[in-house]
Amino acid sequence: MYPELFTEFGIILVVATGIALVMRLLRQPLIIGHIITGIIVGPLLFNLIQSDEIFQLFSEIGIAFLLFTVGLNLNPRVLKDYGKVALIAGIGQVAFTTLAGFLVSTALGFGTLTSLYIGVALSFSSTIIILKLISDKNELDKLYAKISIGFLLVQDLIVFILLFTVPLVGGSNSSPSSLFIALGEAILLIVMVVALVKIVVLKMHPYLAKSSELLFLFATSWGLGVAMLFRETGFPLETGALVAGIALSLLPSRHEIVAKLSPLRDFFIVIFFVLLGSQMDLTGINASLQTAGIFTILVLIGNPIILMIIMGVMGYKRKTSFETGLAVAQISEFSLILLALGVSLGHIEKNILSMITLVGLATIFGSTYLILYSDKIYKLIGKYLKIFERKHVTEAKEISENHDIILFGVNRIGFDFIQTFKDDDLLIVDHDPEALKSLEKNSVAYKFGDASDPEFLDSINITNASLVISTIPDLETNILIASRCHGEKDVPFMVVSHSISNALTLYKAGASYVILPHFLGASYASSIAKKHIDKLADINSMRETHIANLRKRMSLGHEHPVVEKYR
Repeated sequence: MYPELFTEFGIILVVATGIALVMRLLRQPLIIGHIITGIIVGPLLFNLIQSDEIFQLFSEIGIAFLLFTVGLNLNPRVLKDYGKVALIAGIGQVAFTTLAGFLVSTALGFGTLTSLYIGVALSFSSTIIILKLISDKNELDKLYAKISIGFLLVQDLIVFILLFTVPLVGGSNSSPSSLFIALGEAILLIVMVVALVKIVVLKMHPYLAKSSELLFLFATSWGLGVAMLFRETGFPLETGALVAGIALSLLPSRHEIVAKLSPLRDFFIVIFFVLLGSQMDLTGINASLQTAGIFTILVLIGNPIILMIIMGVMGYKRKTSFETGLAVAQISEFSLILLALGVSLGHIEKNILSMITLVGLATIFGSTYLILYSDKIYKLIGKYLKIFERKHVTEAKEISENHDIILFGVNRIGFDFIQTFKDDDLLIVDHDPEALKSLEKNSVAYKFGDASDPEFLDSINITNASLVISTIPDLETNILIASRCHGEKDVPFMVVSHSISNALTLYKAGASYVILPHFLGASYASSIAKKHIDKLADINSMRETHIANLRKRMSLGHEHPVVEKYR
Protein backbone atom coordinates (compact mmCIF):
# COMPACT_ATOMS: atom_id res chain seq x y z
CA MET A 1 0.00 0.00 0.00
CA TYR A 2 2.87 2.38 0.81
CA PRO A 3 4.18 2.93 -2.78
CA GLU A 4 0.65 3.49 -4.09
CA LEU A 5 -0.16 5.96 -1.34
CA PHE A 6 3.10 7.84 -1.90
CA THR A 7 2.38 8.11 -5.65
CA GLU A 8 -1.22 9.16 -5.00
CA PHE A 9 -0.16 11.82 -2.53
CA GLY A 10 2.61 13.10 -4.80
CA ILE A 11 0.33 13.44 -7.84
CA ILE A 12 -2.28 15.34 -5.82
CA LEU A 13 0.35 17.75 -4.48
CA VAL A 14 1.65 18.36 -8.02
CA VAL A 15 -1.88 19.15 -9.22
CA ALA A 16 -2.45 21.40 -6.18
CA THR A 17 0.78 23.28 -6.94
CA GLY A 18 -0.15 23.76 -10.60
CA ILE A 19 -3.61 25.11 -9.73
CA ALA A 20 -2.07 27.31 -7.02
CA LEU A 21 0.25 28.88 -9.62
CA VAL A 22 -2.78 29.77 -11.73
CA MET A 23 -4.52 31.29 -8.69
CA ARG A 24 -1.39 33.30 -7.97
CA LEU A 25 -1.41 34.70 -11.51
CA LEU A 26 -5.07 35.65 -11.04
CA ARG A 27 -4.20 37.28 -7.68
CA GLN A 28 -6.64 34.94 -5.95
CA PRO A 29 -6.31 33.31 -2.50
CA LEU A 30 -4.91 29.79 -2.80
CA ILE A 31 -7.87 28.36 -0.91
CA ILE A 32 -9.87 28.56 -4.17
CA GLY A 33 -7.17 26.56 -5.94
CA HIS A 34 -7.18 23.89 -3.24
CA ILE A 35 -10.94 23.35 -3.55
CA ILE A 36 -10.68 23.26 -7.36
CA THR A 37 -7.87 20.71 -6.99
CA GLY A 38 -10.21 18.57 -4.90
CA ILE A 39 -12.86 18.72 -7.63
CA ILE A 40 -10.27 17.68 -10.24
CA VAL A 41 -8.75 14.78 -8.27
CA GLY A 42 -12.09 13.71 -6.79
CA PRO A 43 -14.71 11.27 -8.10
CA LEU A 44 -16.19 13.91 -10.41
CA LEU A 45 -13.16 13.84 -12.75
CA PHE A 46 -10.05 11.70 -12.21
CA ASN A 47 -10.94 9.97 -8.90
CA LEU A 48 -7.33 9.94 -7.67
CA ILE A 49 -8.14 9.92 -3.93
CA GLN A 50 -8.29 6.26 -2.92
CA SER A 51 -6.82 6.42 0.59
CA ASP A 52 -9.77 8.17 2.18
CA GLU A 53 -8.79 7.42 5.78
CA ILE A 54 -5.30 8.87 5.38
CA PHE A 55 -6.60 12.03 3.74
CA GLN A 56 -9.31 12.35 6.39
CA LEU A 57 -6.63 12.11 9.08
CA PHE A 58 -4.49 14.78 7.40
CA SER A 59 -7.59 16.93 7.00
CA GLU A 60 -8.37 16.72 10.71
CA ILE A 61 -4.77 17.56 11.58
CA GLY A 62 -5.06 20.61 9.31
CA ILE A 63 -8.23 21.78 11.06
CA ALA A 64 -6.61 21.24 14.45
CA PHE A 65 -3.51 23.26 13.50
CA LEU A 66 -5.59 26.04 11.94
CA LEU A 67 -7.82 26.45 14.99
CA PHE A 68 -4.85 26.07 17.34
CA THR A 69 -2.96 28.94 15.67
CA VAL A 70 -6.15 31.04 15.62
CA GLY A 71 -6.49 30.40 19.35
CA LEU A 72 -2.89 31.53 19.88
CA ASN A 73 -3.86 34.87 18.33
CA LEU A 74 -7.07 35.12 20.36
CA ASN A 75 -5.49 36.48 23.52
CA PRO A 76 -8.52 38.08 25.27
CA ARG A 77 -6.29 40.91 26.49
CA VAL A 78 -6.00 42.12 22.89
CA LEU A 79 -9.72 42.95 22.65
CA LYS A 80 -9.33 46.12 24.67
CA ASP A 81 -7.04 47.54 21.98
CA TYR A 82 -9.84 47.61 19.41
CA GLY A 83 -12.49 49.51 21.36
CA LYS A 84 -16.24 49.33 21.14
CA VAL A 85 -16.36 49.64 17.33
CA ALA A 86 -14.91 46.11 17.00
CA LEU A 87 -17.50 44.64 19.35
CA ILE A 88 -20.47 46.50 17.90
CA ALA A 89 -19.44 45.97 14.27
CA GLY A 90 -18.48 42.33 14.84
CA ILE A 91 -21.53 41.27 16.81
CA GLY A 92 -23.93 43.48 14.84
CA GLN A 93 -22.78 42.25 11.43
CA VAL A 94 -22.93 38.58 12.48
CA ALA A 95 -26.40 39.03 14.00
CA PHE A 96 -27.95 40.92 11.06
CA THR A 97 -26.34 38.72 8.39
CA THR A 98 -27.49 35.58 10.22
CA LEU A 99 -31.02 36.97 10.36
CA ALA A 100 -30.95 37.95 6.67
CA GLY A 101 -29.52 34.58 5.65
CA PHE A 102 -32.09 32.77 7.76
CA LEU A 103 -35.00 34.68 6.23
CA VAL A 104 -33.73 34.21 2.67
CA SER A 105 -33.10 30.49 3.26
CA THR A 106 -36.56 30.03 4.75
CA ALA A 107 -38.11 31.85 1.78
CA LEU A 108 -36.23 29.47 -0.55
CA GLY A 109 -37.84 26.48 1.17
CA PHE A 110 -35.10 25.26 3.50
CA GLY A 111 -35.97 23.92 6.95
CA THR A 112 -35.52 25.95 10.13
CA LEU A 113 -32.32 24.26 11.34
CA THR A 114 -30.77 24.25 7.86
CA SER A 115 -31.67 27.92 7.39
CA LEU A 116 -30.05 28.74 10.71
CA TYR A 117 -26.84 26.94 9.72
CA ILE A 118 -26.80 28.75 6.35
CA GLY A 119 -27.43 32.15 7.96
CA VAL A 120 -24.59 31.66 10.44
CA ALA A 121 -22.23 30.37 7.73
CA LEU A 122 -22.86 33.44 5.57
CA SER A 123 -22.06 35.79 8.46
CA PHE A 124 -18.38 34.90 8.99
CA SER A 125 -15.51 36.43 7.03
CA SER A 126 -12.07 34.96 6.42
CA THR A 127 -9.45 36.43 8.75
CA ILE A 128 -6.61 34.83 6.79
CA ILE A 129 -7.76 36.09 3.39
CA ILE A 130 -8.60 39.61 4.54
CA LEU A 131 -5.32 40.12 6.39
CA LYS A 132 -3.40 38.78 3.38
CA LEU A 133 -5.16 41.13 0.96
CA ILE A 134 -4.80 44.19 3.21
CA SER A 135 -1.16 43.31 3.78
CA ASP A 136 -0.60 43.01 0.01
CA LYS A 137 -1.99 46.56 -0.31
CA ASN A 138 0.37 47.67 2.50
CA GLU A 139 -2.58 49.19 4.38
CA LEU A 140 -2.44 47.40 7.75
CA ASP A 141 -1.93 50.76 9.49
CA LYS A 142 -5.06 52.36 8.03
CA LEU A 143 -8.19 52.95 10.06
CA TYR A 144 -10.41 50.52 8.16
CA ALA A 145 -7.75 47.80 8.50
CA LYS A 146 -7.56 48.20 12.27
CA ILE A 147 -11.35 48.10 12.58
CA SER A 148 -11.46 45.04 10.31
CA ILE A 149 -8.87 43.25 12.44
CA GLY A 150 -10.93 44.13 15.51
CA PHE A 151 -14.26 42.75 14.33
CA LEU A 152 -12.56 39.70 12.79
CA LEU A 153 -11.21 38.94 16.25
CA VAL A 154 -14.74 39.23 17.60
CA GLN A 155 -15.97 36.89 14.85
CA ASP A 156 -13.31 34.36 15.79
CA LEU A 157 -14.53 34.45 19.39
CA ILE A 158 -18.10 33.85 18.18
CA VAL A 159 -16.87 30.89 16.12
CA PHE A 160 -15.25 29.49 19.25
CA ILE A 161 -18.52 29.80 21.17
CA LEU A 162 -20.44 28.08 18.36
CA LEU A 163 -17.95 25.22 18.01
CA PHE A 164 -18.26 24.78 21.76
CA THR A 165 -22.04 24.95 22.09
CA VAL A 166 -23.40 23.40 18.87
CA PRO A 167 -22.36 19.83 19.74
CA LEU A 168 -23.77 20.26 23.26
CA VAL A 169 -27.13 21.65 22.17
CA GLY A 170 -27.52 19.52 19.08
CA GLY A 171 -26.17 16.20 20.34
CA SER A 172 -28.20 13.02 20.43
CA ASN A 173 -28.49 13.29 24.23
CA SER A 174 -29.52 16.93 24.42
CA SER A 175 -31.95 16.74 27.33
CA PRO A 176 -31.60 19.53 29.91
CA SER A 177 -29.89 17.24 32.43
CA SER A 178 -27.39 15.77 29.94
CA LEU A 179 -26.74 19.25 28.52
CA PHE A 180 -25.99 20.55 32.01
CA ILE A 181 -23.61 17.64 32.67
CA ALA A 182 -21.85 18.12 29.33
CA LEU A 183 -21.49 21.84 29.95
CA GLY A 184 -20.00 21.13 33.37
CA GLU A 185 -17.54 18.66 31.87
CA ALA A 186 -16.51 21.16 29.20
CA ILE A 187 -15.95 23.95 31.73
CA LEU A 188 -13.95 21.57 33.90
CA LEU A 189 -11.75 20.63 30.92
CA ILE A 190 -11.16 24.27 30.00
CA VAL A 191 -10.29 25.18 33.60
CA MET A 192 -7.88 22.22 33.78
CA VAL A 193 -6.14 23.20 30.53
CA VAL A 194 -5.78 26.89 31.49
CA ALA A 195 -4.64 25.98 35.02
CA LEU A 196 -2.03 23.61 33.61
CA VAL A 197 -0.64 26.42 31.48
CA LYS A 198 -0.54 28.91 34.35
CA ILE A 199 0.83 26.52 36.97
CA VAL A 200 3.18 24.33 34.94
CA VAL A 201 3.78 25.53 31.37
CA LEU A 202 4.54 29.17 32.26
CA LYS A 203 7.19 27.97 34.70
CA MET A 204 8.63 25.62 32.09
CA HIS A 205 8.63 28.30 29.41
CA PRO A 206 12.15 29.71 30.01
CA TYR A 207 13.56 26.18 29.63
CA LEU A 208 11.43 25.41 26.56
CA ALA A 209 12.31 28.70 24.88
CA LYS A 210 16.05 27.94 25.00
CA SER A 211 15.58 25.47 22.16
CA SER A 212 13.42 26.43 19.20
CA GLU A 213 13.10 22.74 18.24
CA LEU A 214 11.88 21.82 21.72
CA LEU A 215 9.42 24.72 21.76
CA PHE A 216 8.08 23.64 18.36
CA LEU A 217 7.71 20.01 19.49
CA PHE A 218 6.02 21.02 22.74
CA ALA A 219 3.55 23.36 21.00
CA THR A 220 2.67 20.71 18.42
CA SER A 221 2.09 18.01 21.03
CA TRP A 222 0.15 20.46 23.22
CA GLY A 223 -2.22 21.51 20.43
CA LEU A 224 -2.89 18.01 19.15
CA GLY A 225 -2.90 16.56 22.68
CA VAL A 226 -5.60 18.91 23.99
CA ALA A 227 -7.63 18.41 20.81
CA MET A 228 -7.36 14.65 21.35
CA LEU A 229 -8.39 15.03 25.01
CA PHE A 230 -11.55 16.90 24.04
CA ARG A 231 -12.41 14.38 21.32
CA GLU A 232 -11.93 11.41 23.68
CA THR A 233 -14.27 13.02 26.21
CA GLY A 234 -17.02 13.49 23.60
CA PHE A 235 -16.34 17.02 22.31
CA PRO A 236 -15.24 18.03 18.80
CA LEU A 237 -11.50 18.29 18.21
CA GLU A 238 -12.17 21.80 16.81
CA THR A 239 -13.17 22.96 20.29
CA GLY A 240 -10.13 21.34 21.88
CA ALA A 241 -7.72 22.89 19.36
CA LEU A 242 -9.13 26.37 19.96
CA VAL A 243 -8.97 25.96 23.74
CA ALA A 244 -5.38 24.72 23.45
CA GLY A 245 -4.41 27.81 21.46
CA ILE A 246 -6.19 30.31 23.69
CA ALA A 247 -4.61 28.79 26.79
CA LEU A 248 -1.13 28.85 25.26
CA SER A 249 -1.59 32.46 24.12
CA LEU A 250 -0.55 33.42 27.65
CA LEU A 251 3.05 32.49 26.77
CA PRO A 252 5.46 35.30 25.83
CA SER A 253 6.64 33.26 22.84
CA ARG A 254 3.20 32.75 21.31
CA HIS A 255 4.19 34.74 18.19
CA GLU A 256 7.24 32.52 17.70
CA ILE A 257 5.07 29.42 18.09
CA VAL A 258 2.63 30.68 15.46
CA ALA A 259 5.50 31.45 13.08
CA LYS A 260 6.93 27.95 13.50
CA LEU A 261 3.60 26.18 13.19
CA SER A 262 2.37 28.18 10.18
CA PRO A 263 4.15 26.08 7.49
CA LEU A 264 2.89 22.87 9.08
CA ARG A 265 -0.62 24.33 9.37
CA ASP A 266 -0.60 25.53 5.76
CA PHE A 267 0.49 22.12 4.48
CA PHE A 268 -2.19 20.11 6.28
CA ILE A 269 -4.96 22.65 5.68
CA VAL A 270 -4.32 22.21 1.94
CA ILE A 271 -5.41 18.59 2.38
CA PHE A 272 -8.58 19.71 4.19
CA PHE A 273 -9.70 21.93 1.32
CA VAL A 274 -8.65 19.40 -1.33
CA LEU A 275 -10.72 16.76 0.48
CA LEU A 276 -13.60 19.23 0.80
CA GLY A 277 -13.51 19.88 -2.94
CA SER A 278 -13.36 16.16 -3.72
CA GLN A 279 -16.45 15.52 -1.59
CA MET A 280 -18.56 18.25 -3.20
CA ASP A 281 -21.79 16.81 -4.55
CA LEU A 282 -22.22 18.47 -7.95
CA THR A 283 -24.79 16.05 -9.35
CA GLY A 284 -27.56 18.62 -8.83
CA ILE A 285 -25.37 21.59 -9.68
CA ASN A 286 -27.85 23.17 -12.10
CA ALA A 287 -30.60 23.18 -9.47
CA SER A 288 -28.36 24.67 -6.78
CA LEU A 289 -26.64 27.29 -8.95
CA GLN A 290 -29.53 29.72 -8.69
CA THR A 291 -29.74 29.30 -4.93
CA ALA A 292 -25.96 29.65 -4.58
CA GLY A 293 -26.17 32.79 -6.73
CA ILE A 294 -28.73 34.36 -4.40
CA PHE A 295 -26.55 33.66 -1.36
CA THR A 296 -23.49 34.98 -3.22
CA ILE A 297 -25.26 38.29 -3.89
CA LEU A 298 -26.28 38.46 -0.23
CA VAL A 299 -22.64 38.08 0.86
CA LEU A 300 -20.99 40.25 -1.82
CA ILE A 301 -23.51 43.11 -1.60
CA GLY A 302 -25.67 42.55 1.47
CA ASN A 303 -22.86 42.03 3.99
CA PRO A 304 -21.00 45.26 3.08
CA ILE A 305 -24.28 47.24 3.20
CA ILE A 306 -25.09 45.83 6.66
CA LEU A 307 -21.65 46.79 7.99
CA MET A 308 -21.75 50.22 6.30
CA ILE A 309 -25.06 50.95 8.04
CA ILE A 310 -23.58 49.93 11.42
CA MET A 311 -20.41 51.99 10.83
CA GLY A 312 -22.45 54.98 9.67
CA VAL A 313 -24.63 54.91 12.77
CA MET A 314 -21.46 54.83 14.87
CA GLY A 315 -20.25 58.03 13.21
CA TYR A 316 -17.67 56.89 10.66
CA LYS A 317 -17.16 58.49 7.28
CA ARG A 318 -18.47 56.71 4.22
CA LYS A 319 -15.00 55.88 2.83
CA THR A 320 -13.98 54.12 6.03
CA SER A 321 -17.35 52.35 6.17
CA PHE A 322 -17.05 51.29 2.52
CA GLU A 323 -13.53 49.88 2.85
CA THR A 324 -14.42 48.10 6.10
CA GLY A 325 -17.61 46.74 4.53
CA LEU A 326 -15.69 45.10 1.69
CA ALA A 327 -13.81 43.05 4.27
CA VAL A 328 -16.98 41.02 4.95
CA ALA A 329 -17.82 40.36 1.29
CA GLN A 330 -16.80 36.70 1.44
CA ILE A 331 -17.43 33.71 3.69
CA SER A 332 -14.81 32.18 5.93
CA GLU A 333 -13.04 28.85 5.99
CA PHE A 334 -14.62 28.55 9.43
CA SER A 335 -18.04 28.70 7.76
CA LEU A 336 -17.16 25.51 5.92
CA ILE A 337 -15.72 23.91 9.06
CA LEU A 338 -18.91 24.75 10.97
CA LEU A 339 -21.09 23.28 8.20
CA ALA A 340 -18.88 20.18 8.07
CA LEU A 341 -19.49 19.81 11.80
CA GLY A 342 -23.22 20.15 11.16
CA VAL A 343 -23.02 17.36 8.56
CA SER A 344 -21.14 15.09 10.99
CA LEU A 345 -23.78 15.73 13.66
CA GLY A 346 -26.58 14.95 11.21
CA HIS A 347 -28.05 18.46 11.42
CA ILE A 348 -27.80 19.26 7.71
CA GLU A 349 -27.46 17.37 4.44
CA LYS A 350 -24.12 17.06 2.65
CA ASN A 351 -25.48 18.91 -0.40
CA ILE A 352 -25.87 22.05 1.76
CA LEU A 353 -22.13 21.98 2.46
CA SER A 354 -21.45 21.60 -1.28
CA MET A 355 -23.73 24.52 -2.14
CA ILE A 356 -22.19 26.85 0.45
CA THR A 357 -18.74 25.79 -0.76
CA LEU A 358 -19.76 27.13 -4.18
CA VAL A 359 -20.81 30.36 -2.47
CA GLY A 360 -17.41 30.41 -0.78
CA LEU A 361 -15.59 30.04 -4.09
CA ALA A 362 -17.63 32.80 -5.73
CA THR A 363 -17.45 35.27 -2.83
CA ILE A 364 -13.73 34.78 -2.17
CA PHE A 365 -13.03 35.25 -5.89
CA GLY A 366 -15.19 38.38 -6.11
CA SER A 367 -14.20 40.02 -2.83
CA THR A 368 -10.50 39.67 -3.67
CA TYR A 369 -10.85 42.12 -6.54
CA LEU A 370 -13.22 44.35 -4.55
CA ILE A 371 -10.63 44.75 -1.78
CA LEU A 372 -7.62 45.11 -4.08
CA TYR A 373 -9.31 47.82 -6.16
CA SER A 374 -11.38 49.46 -3.42
CA ASP A 375 -9.84 52.91 -4.02
CA LYS A 376 -10.79 52.92 -7.70
CA ILE A 377 -14.27 51.58 -6.94
CA TYR A 378 -14.80 54.28 -4.29
CA LYS A 379 -13.86 57.02 -6.74
CA LEU A 380 -16.65 55.80 -9.01
CA ILE A 381 -19.42 55.31 -6.43
CA GLY A 382 -18.29 57.35 -3.41
CA LYS A 383 -20.67 60.23 -4.11
CA TYR A 384 -23.62 57.82 -3.99
CA LEU A 385 -22.68 56.53 -0.52
CA LYS A 386 -23.58 59.70 1.41
CA ILE A 387 -26.67 57.91 2.69
CA PHE A 388 -24.36 55.84 4.91
CA GLU A 389 -22.76 58.91 6.52
CA ARG A 390 -24.37 60.81 9.39
CA LYS A 391 -24.17 64.56 9.99
CA HIS A 392 -22.33 64.14 13.27
CA VAL A 393 -19.27 62.17 12.19
CA THR A 394 -17.00 60.91 14.95
CA GLU A 395 -14.17 60.37 12.51
CA ALA A 396 -13.98 63.97 11.31
CA LYS A 397 -15.00 66.46 13.96
CA GLU A 398 -14.43 69.91 12.50
CA ILE A 399 -11.99 72.23 14.21
CA SER A 400 -12.18 75.93 13.59
CA GLU A 401 -8.78 76.93 14.99
CA ASN A 402 -5.50 76.75 13.12
CA HIS A 403 -2.40 75.01 14.44
CA ASP A 404 1.23 75.85 13.88
CA ILE A 405 2.45 72.23 13.68
CA ILE A 406 0.44 69.24 12.43
CA LEU A 407 1.67 65.72 13.17
CA PHE A 408 0.16 62.70 11.42
CA GLY A 409 0.64 59.47 13.36
CA VAL A 410 0.91 58.59 17.05
CA ASN A 411 3.37 55.73 16.94
CA ARG A 412 6.95 54.88 17.89
CA ILE A 413 8.45 57.75 15.85
CA GLY A 414 5.57 60.11 16.50
CA PHE A 415 6.21 59.77 20.24
CA ASP A 416 9.53 61.64 19.95
CA PHE A 417 7.99 64.43 17.88
CA ILE A 418 5.24 64.84 20.50
CA GLN A 419 7.85 65.12 23.26
CA THR A 420 9.79 67.70 21.24
CA PHE A 421 6.81 69.91 20.28
CA LYS A 422 4.54 69.37 23.30
CA ASP A 423 4.96 73.01 24.38
CA ASP A 424 4.20 74.33 20.88
CA ASP A 425 0.89 74.81 19.06
CA LEU A 426 0.63 71.15 18.03
CA LEU A 427 -2.24 69.17 16.47
CA ILE A 428 -2.08 65.35 16.38
CA VAL A 429 -3.97 63.44 13.67
CA ASP A 430 -4.46 59.68 14.07
CA HIS A 431 -7.08 56.96 13.69
CA ASP A 432 -6.25 54.96 16.83
CA PRO A 433 -8.72 55.94 19.59
CA GLU A 434 -6.69 54.16 22.26
CA ALA A 435 -3.55 56.14 21.41
CA LEU A 436 -5.50 59.40 21.36
CA LYS A 437 -6.91 58.84 24.85
CA SER A 438 -3.54 59.61 26.43
CA LEU A 439 -3.33 62.85 24.42
CA GLU A 440 -6.75 63.90 25.69
CA LYS A 441 -5.60 63.39 29.28
CA ASN A 442 -2.58 65.62 28.64
CA SER A 443 -4.66 68.34 26.92
CA VAL A 444 -2.95 67.85 23.56
CA ALA A 445 -5.07 68.91 20.58
CA TYR A 446 -5.94 66.00 18.31
CA LYS A 447 -8.23 64.97 15.50
CA PHE A 448 -9.51 61.45 14.94
CA GLY A 449 -9.55 60.28 11.33
CA ASP A 450 -7.85 58.48 8.44
CA ALA A 451 -5.36 60.61 6.52
CA SER A 452 -5.83 58.47 3.41
CA ASP A 453 -9.35 59.89 2.99
CA PRO A 454 -9.10 63.05 0.80
CA GLU A 455 -12.33 64.48 2.25
CA PHE A 456 -11.06 64.08 5.80
CA LEU A 457 -7.71 65.61 4.84
CA ASP A 458 -9.46 68.64 3.36
CA SER A 459 -11.14 69.26 6.73
CA ILE A 460 -7.73 70.03 8.29
CA ASN A 461 -6.26 73.49 7.84
CA ILE A 462 -2.93 72.25 6.49
CA THR A 463 -2.14 75.36 4.44
CA ASN A 464 -2.23 77.55 7.60
CA ALA A 465 0.40 75.45 9.39
CA SER A 466 4.09 76.29 9.63
CA LEU A 467 5.21 72.64 9.57
CA VAL A 468 3.54 69.33 8.69
CA ILE A 469 5.08 66.02 9.82
CA SER A 470 3.97 62.50 8.89
CA THR A 471 5.18 59.29 10.53
CA ILE A 472 2.61 57.22 8.59
CA PRO A 473 4.41 54.45 6.65
CA ASP A 474 1.98 54.35 3.70
CA LEU A 475 3.44 55.93 0.54
CA GLU A 476 0.16 56.88 -1.15
CA THR A 477 -1.14 58.57 2.00
CA ASN A 478 2.03 60.64 2.30
CA ILE A 479 1.86 61.66 -1.36
CA LEU A 480 -1.72 62.80 -0.71
CA ILE A 481 -0.60 64.87 2.32
CA ALA A 482 2.26 66.33 0.27
CA SER A 483 -0.22 67.51 -2.37
CA ARG A 484 -2.23 69.34 0.32
CA CYS A 485 0.91 71.13 1.55
CA HIS A 486 1.15 73.00 -1.75
CA GLY A 487 -1.70 75.48 -1.69
CA GLU A 488 -1.58 79.26 -1.46
CA LYS A 489 1.76 78.83 0.29
CA ASP A 490 4.18 75.93 0.39
CA VAL A 491 4.11 74.37 3.85
CA PRO A 492 7.30 72.48 4.84
CA PHE A 493 6.53 68.75 4.93
CA MET A 494 8.70 66.25 6.81
CA VAL A 495 7.85 62.60 6.27
CA VAL A 496 9.12 59.19 7.37
CA SER A 497 9.98 56.53 4.80
CA HIS A 498 11.38 53.02 5.14
CA SER A 499 12.90 52.60 1.69
CA ILE A 500 15.17 54.64 -0.56
CA SER A 501 12.88 54.32 -3.58
CA ASN A 502 9.89 55.62 -1.59
CA ALA A 503 12.02 58.46 -0.23
CA LEU A 504 12.93 59.57 -3.76
CA THR A 505 9.27 59.32 -4.79
CA LEU A 506 8.28 61.52 -1.84
CA TYR A 507 10.91 64.11 -2.73
CA LYS A 508 9.51 64.14 -6.25
CA ALA A 509 6.02 64.67 -4.77
CA GLY A 510 7.24 67.79 -2.95
CA ALA A 511 8.37 66.59 0.49
CA SER A 512 10.77 69.01 2.18
CA TYR A 513 12.74 66.33 4.02
CA VAL A 514 12.38 62.54 4.15
CA ILE A 515 13.47 60.75 7.31
CA LEU A 516 14.83 57.23 6.87
CA PRO A 517 14.95 55.93 10.49
CA HIS A 518 17.38 53.07 9.82
CA PHE A 519 20.04 55.25 8.18
CA LEU A 520 19.41 58.11 10.59
CA GLY A 521 19.77 55.76 13.56
CA ALA A 522 23.03 54.32 12.25
CA SER A 523 24.44 57.81 11.70
CA TYR A 524 23.40 58.93 15.18
CA ALA A 525 24.81 55.79 16.83
CA SER A 526 28.19 56.19 15.11
CA SER A 527 28.38 59.85 16.18
CA ILE A 528 27.70 58.81 19.80
CA ALA A 529 30.47 56.20 19.64
CA LYS A 530 32.93 58.76 18.23
CA LYS A 531 31.97 61.50 20.69
CA HIS A 532 31.98 59.42 23.88
CA ILE A 533 34.74 56.91 23.22
CA ASP A 534 36.83 58.39 26.04
CA LYS A 535 33.98 59.70 28.23
CA LEU A 536 32.53 56.78 30.17
CA ALA A 537 30.58 59.03 32.56
CA ASP A 538 28.74 60.72 29.69
CA ILE A 539 27.72 57.47 28.04
CA ASN A 540 26.56 56.03 31.39
CA SER A 541 24.37 59.12 31.83
CA MET A 542 22.92 58.55 28.36
CA ARG A 543 22.32 54.92 29.35
CA GLU A 544 20.13 55.87 32.30
CA THR A 545 18.20 58.41 30.21
CA HIS A 546 17.67 55.81 27.51
CA ILE A 547 16.42 53.19 30.01
CA ALA A 548 13.89 55.69 31.40
CA ASN A 549 12.73 56.53 27.88
CA LEU A 550 12.34 52.85 26.96
CA ARG A 551 10.33 52.14 30.09
CA LYS A 552 7.99 54.99 29.29
CA ARG A 553 7.55 53.67 25.76
CA MET A 554 6.84 50.19 27.12
CA SER A 555 4.15 51.60 29.39
CA LEU A 556 2.54 53.13 26.28
CA GLY A 557 2.59 49.78 24.45
CA HIS A 558 5.35 50.67 21.98
CA GLU A 559 7.42 47.89 20.42
CA HIS A 560 10.51 48.09 18.26
CA PRO A 561 9.91 46.65 14.76
CA VAL A 562 12.32 43.70 14.87
CA VAL A 563 11.91 40.05 13.99
CA GLU A 564 13.29 38.61 17.23
CA LYS A 565 9.99 37.12 18.30
CA TYR A 566 9.64 35.38 14.93
CA ARG A 567 13.20 34.03 14.65
